[in-house]
Amino acid sequence: MTTMSSNIKIVRKCEFCGNEFTAKTLQTRYCSHVCNSRDYKKNKREEKIETAVKKSNEPIAYDASVNIKEFLSIDETAMLVGASRRTIQRLISDGKLKASKLGSRSIIKRKEIDNLLK
Repeated sequence: MTTMSSNIKIVRKCEFCGNEFTAKTLQTRYCSHVCNSRDYKKNKREEKIETAVKKSNEPIAYDASVNIKEFLSIDETAMLVGASRRTIQRLISDGKLKASKLGSRSIIKRKEIDNLLK
């Protein structure tokens, strides 16, 4: 089997930088690997930003079972209070909110949360 080489030479405009270049295939879109990589990274960055914007506009799901539990995790406490996880951790480290360790997990008594909010 013999392979045929292509002598195609097409003058194209790079989709990233806009410079003209000679393409050797019909699929070539960029003048160099650098432009290809930069455009790929730009597109990925835009996708991440778009995902973050969509995520921030979604309402936070509230778990009604939090109201009846005696002990809550840090995430559940944050959801109940309407604060971030970091804020709850800061309250614990400042001694304003008492938490107990259960293995590697921190649990907070519901009464402690009620006392904090009084």
